[in-house]
Amino acid sequence: MIDHVVVLWTDALIFLLLILALLFALYAARKPHLRRPWRAVVRSRVGVGALVVLSFYLLVGLFDSVHYHPLVAAGESGNENERSVEVISLLDNLVSGLRERQEKTYSAPLATHLYAKERIERADGSSVREFPRLHFGGAHLHDPATERNADLLKLSAIGIVKGLLATLILANLLIVLLAVHRRSDFGTLAREVLWARTDIPWRVVLGVSGIMLVLLFWGGELSSKYHLFGTDKVGEDVLYQALKSIRTGLVIGTLTTLVMLPAAILLGIMAGYFRGWVDDLIQYLYTTLNSIPGVLLIAAAILMLQIYMSNHADEFNSLVERADLRLLFLCIILGVTSWTGLCRLLRGESLKLREIDYVQAATAFGVGHLQIITRHILPNVLHIVLIAVVLDFSGLVLAEAVLSYVNIGVDPTMNSWGNMINSARLEMAREPIVWWSLAAAMLFMFTLVLAANLFSDVVRDAFDPRLRSSR
Repeated sequence: MIDHVVVLWTDALIFLLLILALLFALYAARKPHLRRPWRAVVRSRVGVGALVVLSFYLLVGLFDSVHYHPLVAAGESGNENERSVEVISLLDNLVSGLRERQEKTYSAPLATHLYAKERIERADGSSVREFPRLHFGGAHLHDPATERNADLLKLSAIGIVKGLLATLILANLLIVLLAVHRRSDFGTLAREVLWARTDIPWRVVLGVSGIMLVLLFWGGELSSKYHLFGTDKVGEDVLYQALKSIRTGLVIGTLTTLVMLPAAILLGIMAGYFRGWVDDLIQYLYTTLNSIPGVLLIAAAILMLQIYMSNHADEFNSLVERADLRLLFLCIILGVTSWTGLCRLLRGESLKLREIDYVQAATAFGVGHLQIITRHILPNVLHIVLIAVVLDFSGLVLAEAVLSYVNIGVDPTMNSWGNMINSARLEMAREPIVWWSLAAAMLFMFTLVLAANLFSDVVRDAFDPRLRSSR
């Protein structure tokens, strides 16, 4: 039960960004020049497939962005309505099994014993070095050596069947909704979707959704009895860390863009359109900013923030709020240092567009500068903005891993793929090697970045005016 909601800074900004995106979608639906490109995006098989994958990541990030103080169990306190000082999210509540089942130290994926031998005392007083049993992984098995493989096959089959049933339910629900919308019968719509005869590639949507659902239920079944991706040095489930890191990647990729876009669009178009001293001033500004090494600027800003938080520790009620402030500050610094590239692109494009005939004609007829910029310049550079935003999102997700590697990224107490990779570099030097933390972080990061890059290619092709005119 959610008793007391805690609104972190990044939580508020994430939902603000979501509301702005929904408002833009409603606005774009009423504008033909915006509706046509987005219609081309959703008619692309690659575009909708990547969008489904991104939607799964977004749902995990949103569930992890609703924080609250849970109620203390009745047995732990005399007052059953007392709140815990701990701050958790809805995702923590959904995967409470992964969060609470902590082992002693390393264990391999789907293992039943620890990864390293320890000295164990027997009942007769003798001691022997062997691999101890895990407290939770495979604890339901009486003889792991003979029962483990059959149990894994059984759980895998159950998870796959559940995933297929969920896909079947989703497919039937989608076809019913389409049939009601088009006033057609169920069988006709089912055949159209199955043979890919619809304008929107619903078969691709259902196929990718089915794969994601099967993986979700398969991983859920195995994770209920085992550690799917093993455990780390302190025995924490690696799958739980990877899932919690999704929100960190999304926050850095989206909030940094929110900080960067206004300055890049405004200054870039102003520099290219007005030229003269306005162009010189803006060029001087971003040239000076580019002359400062970005890593050093980020390191200095993070160091200042750490000093502030150390001197004002009483202002933070929990480690979660402390780590959230550092994440927000990192997004701001990355936004300040990353707007110059897009600003240069928009300046060059605006210099070219202001010389085009219809812009010159509008100027000759006395149309105001603001109207020319909003009607003729901005729509023709929108494809550059969109593709830069999505590509910057991928780059920022990867940059977080690099910054955390040199200890100037997110707070060490916060789950992130960068922190997972940073800790895995020491584990890779062990004998035997501990590889699963690095593999899990790279798998989740690779899937997100690949989907974002594929989606960005489709958006670029749809919004580029020259490609539209050639088609």
